[in-house]
Amino acid sequence: MTPEKEDLWFAPLGGCGEIGMNLNLFGHNGQWLIVDCGLTFSDIPEKQSDVASDGAITASEARSIRPAPQVDGVAAAQSRRNVQMADPAFIADRADAIAGMVITHAHEDHIGAVPYLWPQLKCPIYTTAFTAYILKRKLAEYNLLDEVTIRIVDAGDVIDIGPFNVEWINMTHSVPEPCALLIKTDAGTVFHSGDWKLDDQPVVGAPYNKARCTELGAVEIDAMICDSTNATVTGKTPSESELYAGLHQLISNSPGRVVVTCFGSNLARVATLAKIAEATQRHVGMIGRSMINMVNAGRATGLLDTDISIVEAQHLGYLPPESVLLLATGSQGEPRTALHRLSTNTFRDMQLEPSDTVIFSSKVIPGNEASVAALISRLEDMGVTVFGEHNVESLIHASGHPAAEELITMYQWVQPDMLIPVHGEPQHMQANAALAKRAGISMQIQGENGDLFIIAPNKAIRRNVLPTGRLTLQGRKLVPATVSAT
Repeated sequence: MTPEKEDLWFAPLGGCGEIGMNLNLFGHNGQWLIVDCGLTFSDIPEKQSDVASDGAITASEARSIRPAPQVDGVAAAQSRRNVQMADPAFIADRADAIAGMVITHAHEDHIGAVPYLWPQLKCPIYTTAFTAYILKRKLAEYNLLDEVTIRIVDAGDVIDIGPFNVEWINMTHSVPEPCALLIKTDAGTVFHSGDWKLDDQPVVGAPYNKARCTELGAVEIDAMICDSTNATVTGKTPSESELYAGLHQLISNSPGRVVVTCFGSNLARVATLAKIAEATQRHVGMIGRSMINMVNAGRATGLLDTDISIVEAQHLGYLPPESVLLLATGSQGEPRTALHRLSTNTFRDMQLEPSDTVIFSSKVIPGNEASVAALISRLEDMGVTVFGEHNVESLIHASGHPAAEELITMYQWVQPDMLIPVHGEPQHMQANAALAKRAGISMQIQGENGDLFIIAPNKAIRRNVLPTGRLTLQGRKLVPATVSAT
């Protein structure tokens, strides 16, 4: 199956009909452009026989890779969940026709599978400086750094990648330097949103490029491929800048240590908490390797203030409790993460006391409710005061994805001929399609992984024409995986 000169195709292998595991293909004039290459996590099957190994995806089953790196939270997640990624067999079998890969931002569900799958794809990678820093660290763990060509781009750059003319447009999200892509070909033009929200004051990094987004209304855009994560949420997603007041109030009123747990990639939250620490005369501590890695990346790329003083973990236990503001990973209840160890008194450098406070500056990801509830219960049994979305009315967390009002605004700016909703479960994508219709987009096509979306020369969809599946690690090999029913 090869796209001709008059064809422009979109083919998701992961991330369409689900949240996570993004792997998208664009096809034109005999070549393919890959956008994102991410992971997801799934509960480990109780029995080894639950893992498919019947040769159903023979092209991928035989390809071996190096062991999983023990960085960026992957090891912690593997203790309860196994790393999974989209099976790239379709595009791996056409590796000679890959023009390149673009990574839109540094979240695991968009970047995490690169070290696992790149040996099958062997193409150049294009991404921004912050994302490149994170990616290089991952590749170094696999001894792949010297093999992979990484081309660093800036928002606003326009580069020809084979027959694809790609423009990077700065957006805002919960990690620095996310970019949408305007992809032009001789057959047609696509606007691929990536993950985004409309944050005028993102705290870290530049605001989204409103001027360019509104200019797109004058460009003939055949299709917009758009994030659906929060399409069922009314209103507008709060700005990161709106969180200072609520977090400051909780922290300033807490008598002992304060532990704030949030997603490790959210450097804006780190910057906000550092300001609050200064205002409340507390020392900033940080535990959790994924968060420390992200902070190092932010400093190295000039996105995070290098003057933020962080106390080494081994010194935390010697500081007066009321002088400590500790940032910790583990907001989803993952075993082996920093907050889990604090909740079980297995963190060697410090123990929580009844006068201490833990603040969940995060939202519970669907599927993690039981583990988070157990974590909170352990903390409360220790006498620790716990604040989170379950008992706080003030803003202490903001999503990185657009709610309904922002989606409608973007559709009115861009005015594409067609919407293809992605990055969501079916109910999210259906809600996104309905919003697009309300915004005046006359055509919406909803599909799933393995469908071929034909953008040019006409607009149509062919269902279930590409082989899809999930891969996981079994020893040193990638093998087909099934999702546990639990």
